[in-house]
Amino acid sequence: MKSFLFLVFSILILNPVSAQETLDYSTEIIPVLRKHCYNCHNVGNPKGGVNLERYEEEGRIVKEGQLWLKVVDMVKTKEMPPSNKPALNDEDYHVLVEGINGILIKSLEKKTPGKVIIRRLSHTEYEYTIFDLTGISYDATGRFPADGSGGGGFDNQGGSLFFTPLKMERYYDAAEEIISNVFDVPQKWQQLVPIHYRQNLWQRFINWLMPKFISDFKPVNPPEAAAEEVIFPFASKAFRRLIKVDEKENFIKLFKQVYQTMPEQTDPQRFNRSVAEVFKAILISPSFLYKMEEEPVVNEPVPLSDFELANRLSFFLWCSMPDDELFQLAVQGKLQEPGVLESQVSRMLEDPKSIRFAESFVSQWLGINKLKDPNAPLAELARFPQFTQNIREAMFKETTAFFHHVLTERKNFLDLISSDYSFLNEDLASYYGINDVEGEDFRKVNLANQNRGGFLGMGSVQAVTSLPTRTSPVLRGKWVLEEILGTSPPPPPPDVAELPEDEGLHEDLGLKALLERHRSDPACQSCHEKMDPLGLGLENFDADGKWRESYGNTPIDPSGVLASGETFEGPAELKKLLLGEKEKFARNISKKSLSFAIGRGMTFTDEMAIRDLSAVLMENDFNPDTFIAALVKSYPFRMKIKDFQKKVNEID
Repeated sequence: MKSFLFLVFSILILNPVSAQETLDYSTEIIPVLRKHCYNCHNVGNPKGGVNLERYEEEGRIVKEGQLWLKVVDMVKTKEMPPSNKPALNDEDYHVLVEGINGILIKSLEKKTPGKVIIRRLSHTEYEYTIFDLTGISYDATGRFPADGSGGGGFDNQGGSLFFTPLKMERYYDAAEEIISNVFDVPQKWQQLVPIHYRQNLWQRFINWLMPKFISDFKPVNPPEAAAEEVIFPFASKAFRRLIKVDEKENFIKLFKQVYQTMPEQTDPQRFNRSVAEVFKAILISPSFLYKMEEEPVVNEPVPLSDFELANRLSFFLWCSMPDDELFQLAVQGKLQEPGVLESQVSRMLEDPKSIRFAESFVSQWLGINKLKDPNAPLAELARFPQFTQNIREAMFKETTAFFHHVLTERKNFLDLISSDYSFLNEDLASYYGINDVEGEDFRKVNLANQNRGGFLGMGSVQAVTSLPTRTSPVLRGKWVLEEILGTSPPPPPPDVAELPEDEGLHEDLGLKALLERHRSDPACQSCHEKMDPLGLGLENFDADGKWRESYGNTPIDPSGVLASGETFEGPAELKKLLLGEKEKFARNISKKSLSFAIGRGMTFTDEMAIRDLSAVLMENDFNPDTFIAALVKSYPFRMKIKDFQKKVNEID
């Protein structure tokens, strides 16, 4: 209810209107849409790919609430109707904004956490879980078939983690290799199997002698009893929950089958080898390879169990299985007690394993994982000979170390936009032209030049938003809109010409002049007015991330005017203007973080949670601790709903 009240409050403050007032969609709202919107957004002419004419019923607006939130936002910011069309009068503005908001608010009264389908571990999660479980480092990303990214742009999205016969083969091979490696290292094996099955000569003699006199004699120290003590704890850790009775029976049955095929006289490692075979079976079990949550019996949303919550929490902040402390809290049913979840979040962020979250989340959010791909279309070595693979990896490390520092020590997400420091080693500092940094280790370095601070001043971002042979202000501007401000320009019209790639023309005129010529086309103007100034403000950074003063024969002019009319001179001033867009930045971080945390793309039903999380950031100076604590207590994170809903008219 708190989320709903905040949503209503935020809308009413921005657009005062009686809380009791409702507008009829068909008789009051559609006529205004027909008057101002249908000319450009209709069946035959869906400008920007948006056809508003097809929303003939109120229910269709609710079904695609995200789109209509954007429509309302564009009306409020005066971007719709465009400047070359008649403006809305006060009455029509009121009808569109208040009327559509009223429909959307009403639809959000009934909360739903959204469906999180059963999903396979991503390759990154598999690697970290295997390491935490066995101590073995296994390169799943390099050896398994590649996965795509889902609706949120992350590789942990359930809708993109498909299972194929080839993947199953690789999982079999991996289980064999991993357990064999553990078995061959006595210290690692003893950590998994601290109890060794042994029988001394006297016990062997008794086991041989007694059956001759007593028909129901049971051997001393039966092997399956010892096996239970090592297999069951391993399976519970691997499955991230307490194992079931039938699973225990199957494990011991498999152990006995393997054990009986190995004569003790010929194999002194009979017990250990039998246990190893069960371990392999555990690593190819769906309960290990998949993140599973019990299907609710009822159709209504229900809270996660303690084990399910522990798993969501650990895969969110550590990209891996729960540790012993988190697991025991789940066993004791204490994880959801007041204050416990917050204390666990603090502990987990302080743990060195939180660097996994920093690396996985920020690299996918910003798209800089391309730096680790030798085949990615980044700055060509022939043109940029210093942009080596070592420099690429250093840029990646700079960004992830910086984000981790902001997350765990600086504790202000606004530093991501603009900061007076970064994390560098000697090679990268020299590459950037920064002196007095020595050694291979990355450390915090204070920056005298404000152009370099924050994400926009990092070579990683500059490289992945460029073309192989040159910079691209359009790509960079689009990147800033989408990844920093969370807004996306519409796709370009299909018949719009690309910028000419004549190298002489580029050097003589410069990209700024070429883009000005390009957006003189009315079909390009509206989008490029938003993107181009943002990208041109970063033109001093070349495609390889180095600073430059000219583009061929043309001095670089990094000044610009935003769509809002604000002016700036260069990257440092541009970042100051972006700091003024706190609401958009807060919303974008909230959407990205929630999507990563629950493993699915955001839908309209998540709107209340996103607004709540945005408010937490705004009210707490963008503090990560309070934000993540609020996220893991949010409705979508703590609740689940049945994947397959029973139809209303279905009879039991």
